[in-house]
Formats: sequence, C-alpha cells, structure tokens
Amino acid sequence: MAETTSAPAPVTDVLRQQHEYVKQLFSQFGPSSGSNRADLFDCIRATLAVHETAEEMIVYPALRSIGDEGKGVMDARLEEESKAKQVLSDLEKTGVDGAGFDAAFEQFRTSVLQHAEAEESQVFPLLEEHLDEKKLVEMGEAVQKAEKMAPTHPHPHGPEGAVGNMIVGPFVAMVDKVRDTLAQKRKAS
Repeated sequence: MAETTSAPAPVTDVLRQQHEYVKQLFSQFGPSSGSNRADLFDCIRATLAVHETAEEMIVYPALRSIGDEGKGVMDARLEEESKAKQVLSDLEKTGVDGAGFDAAFEQFRTSVLQHAEAEESQVFPLLEEHLDEKKLVEMGEAVQKAEKMAPTHPHPHGPEGAVGNMIVGPFVAMVDKVRDTLAQKRKAS
C-alpha cells in the first residue's frame, strides 16, 4: 500500500490519496509486460485487498450510524466490493498470462474506478456532512492502522463486516503475508 500522509488527515483525504494511487497503478498496468506486469498486478491486488478491508472495518460502520441514507449507500458499496473481491480472486487464479485475463481485468478496472467515484461522490460527502473534523481524522488514523493488519489477497467468502474483519483479519493477513514472502522467494530463485 502506498504511504498516504504522515500528518493526521481526515479519512476522506486518506482514501482519496489511495484512490489516486490505485489509478496510477492501473495506468501503469496497461503498457506493462513480463515480470513487471505480474508485479504490478500483485501490487494492485494487495493494495485493493488492504484498502477494502480497512473501509469495511472503519468507514462503513460510521456510514451505518448516519441512518437510512448512510446504510443505503453502504449496502451499495459493499455489494460492489463483494463482486470485486470475487473477480480479483478469479483474476489471481487465472494469472496475468492466462486466457481471458485481459478482458476480465479491463472490466474489473472499470468497476473499481466506478466504485471509487461512487465513494467520492456519495460516501465522502455524507461522512463530511455528519461527522466532525476530529472524528474524520481519528478515522483516517484508524484506517491506516487497520491496513497494517489487513489481508493482502481477496477473500470473497471471508467476513465483510467490521467485527468479522477484526476477528479473522489478522489471522488471514498473517497467512497472506507468509504466502507473499514465499512467492517472492520463488520469483527470486
């Protein structure tokens, strides 16, 4: 995950920076090839898995507390994330050189960018309207902490709520990080 800000920042600023980072990764992926392409996909996969887990733990419970409007927006974003996790998991299994990867990846990229736009146009304004600056900054710090213990691979059948992610997330993250280390060692050999 790209380092966001060093000074405390509102959660909406932290997440906007992360969205920009994901857009940069997507723009680099298209012209990439060989091991660089595989490495970029791994970076995109890990970045999105960590980002979405942190949102599920920190942002969506705050949205739910806003009331029916927040819950409706949250439900729509969670549905998008659930579909994205499944597609990302399928892409990971297919591999960057696998049949059908490019077409599926392009659809995935489009849906991720639409999801980010929906967050920026629907989620962030609700949070900024209903929560004070202090709470938004606390949430920004919490997102950055949650990302340190979040899984780095999509787990489409894993928990989607804050409690489930807090209970299962650290264990899954530990397994993912071991898996990532072993994959890196295999690449180096």
